[in-house]
Amino acid sequence: MNVYVLDGTYELFRHYYALPSVKDSQGREVGALRGVIGSVLRMLEDNVTHIGVATDRTVESFRNKLWPGYKTSEDIEPNLLQQFHPLEDALEALGINVWPMIECEADDALATAAKIAVRDKRVEKVFICTPDKDLAQCVKAPKVVQFDRRNRTVYDDNGIRSRFGVEPESITDYLALVGDKADGYPGILGWGEKSTATILARYRHIEHIPRESSHWDVPVRGSVRLAKLLWENKDKALLFRSLATLRTDLELFGSVDELEWKGPTAIFFDFCAQINAPGYFRRATALAKKFSVLGA
Repeated sequence: MNVYVLDGTYELFRHYYALPSVKDSQGREVGALRGVIGSVLRMLEDNVTHIGVATDRTVESFRNKLWPGYKTSEDIEPNLLQQFHPLEDALEALGINVWPMIECEADDALATAAKIAVRDKRVEKVFICTPDKDLAQCVKAPKVVQFDRRNRTVYDDNGIRSRFGVEPESITDYLALVGDKADGYPGILGWGEKSTATILARYRHIEHIPRESSHWDVPVRGSVRLAKLLWENKDKALLFRSLATLRTDLELFGSVDELEWKGPTAIFFDFCAQINAPGYFRRATALAKKFSVLGA
């Protein structure tokens, strides 16, 4: 079997900016929510049988206590933010296993889910469905890959190396040095993508980079300045690496069998009526019959 773990928050953002506004029967914005549910139904129609979705109940997490500039919900449009919790209810009504995060982030849940799923010998491959750079650290041959569904691109170990210039195990060090604007930490001044990739391809981790640039055995332009900047800001670099490192010890599920889709719940019809999407109910019902026939 293949297991798909989906970043529900990313999907909500993606559909919010791609789809027109839609109001439900009570006048609330549900356009992005409808988009995500439709997208999950398409996954099921493409014979995805085992799926889980991680969501951010709140944008803020334990990382905000570590770095004051870490991302918050402050600049998120209210019509988008108000769909966060209803998305969880909608997915649960569809019969999807949902992991809402409060202290941690959806990315932590995805990393944990992949770690749990890959232990099962029945699992052929785990697809982490998000383009988020953080999740590249979880890619591990041959069973764990990152899947950018929008661009239909699958990244295995070779794909991560081609994309970033470093191994998956060095992604957290890479982000610590170059920064991650989306998450709100700046990296280390002067450390650009090319120089960082060149150095980490050789030394793998920050603490393994020789303090004196004269000891570096890879040619890097401005190496003297880079070495000085790194060691003047080493504590900050290690903090940023901590921010980039995803948790893999959350309690999400005990067995991948819990991720098997078994059809919509009894309240899915009412949900579809509320968002004026009767076609979703018909599709889910047809899929439940199909999966039953297939013995999924």
